[in-house]
Amino acid sequence: MAGIYLHIPFCKQACHYCNFHFSTSLRYKDAMLNAIKQELELRKEYLNGAKVETVYFGGGTPSLLSAQEILSIFDLIQLHYPLAKDLEVTLEANPDDLTKEYLAELKTTPVNRLSIGLQSFVEEDLKFMNRAHNAQEAKQCLVNAQEAGFHNITIDLIYGTPTLSHKSWLKNLQTIFDLGIPHISCYALTVEPKTALAHFVKTGKVQDVEEEDTAQQFELLLEQMAENGYEQYEISNFCKPSFYAKHNSSYWKSAHYVGIGPSAHSFNGHSRQWNIANNGLYLKALKNNELNFELEELSETEQHNEYIMTSLRTKWGANVEHIANRWGVKVALQFKKNVEQYCQNGFMELKEEEYVLTTKGKLIADNIMSELFL
Repeated sequence: MAGIYLHIPFCKQACHYCNFHFSTSLRYKDAMLNAIKQELELRKEYLNGAKVETVYFGGGTPSLLSAQEILSIFDLIQLHYPLAKDLEVTLEANPDDLTKEYLAELKTTPVNRLSIGLQSFVEEDLKFMNRAHNAQEAKQCLVNAQEAGFHNITIDLIYGTPTLSHKSWLKNLQTIFDLGIPHISCYALTVEPKTALAHFVKTGKVQDVEEEDTAQQFELLLEQMAENGYEQYEISNFCKPSFYAKHNSSYWKSAHYVGIGPSAHSFNGHSRQWNIANNGLYLKALKNNELNFELEELSETEQHNEYIMTSLRTKWGANVEHIANRWGVKVALQFKKNVEQYCQNGFMELKEEEYVLTTKGKLIADNIMSELFL
């Protein structure tokens, strides 16, 4: 299993919490798309001929691309990469872009999955985050997408904001349930360095995140998802049966992927590399038929720790036999010894051959993972 990630580094406006790489100027959009196509060709050997099962248009805001621009990129992917028959092609989209006309155009492309950055149905919440859409557009875009024939839909929701009450959080979730959306990604608001939100918190313009409120909303999330037939297959991801996100799952299962575009990351099992997070320097390098990136070779210890970090986020958990085969019996025995305390305290449990986090353990997942690193 292999994947292609394409970073489209443009947005209409900057959300206060976002620390992803993007530009609000579309001045160099055409040049960027040409450079992305060029990088796709230059890096066609990165996956060593592995069949590509997922293509993901991320960003930024890929829904700023026209259907014709998406088709032109996909034509090049088809030319240089072997594709699986049941290929998952995801497009991240903002609600205000998903008009009936645009969705009809998207249906002429290979895009068969939409990842919609809703974040909330609460107007006050959307204004706090500086989202480009309003509450009405948040709901209408889902209706539009379904009527256009898109049924493999995932949406993002953010909880833990100062403007979101527990009652409004439950209302957000109920709206999703009523519309029958099959996949949901839910993230706690995080104050990332060098964002507008970080500045507002530092200067006292807005209050900092309340950890207790965030934890309570996470617990409400787990309760509501279970009651409504969604499976939590990763800490932040929930789905109806058979609607797992193939692309995201490939990350958690250590599949190889190539990242195209400024700031995009790639992974081939033994190393990671990431492109320069600067549109101008990215374009300059490709103009000279070169790539501007950093490379990190992963040691055996780092590969082990990465396995622990990704596997324990999922329902599939960490497999002791896999650890023994990959890093040796001694490492596997040490892992079993270290997890015993978490099992006794109700933070982890053994399901068949895998150790998984319990609901209680998911609340302190990062702490547990770090304690299990080599």
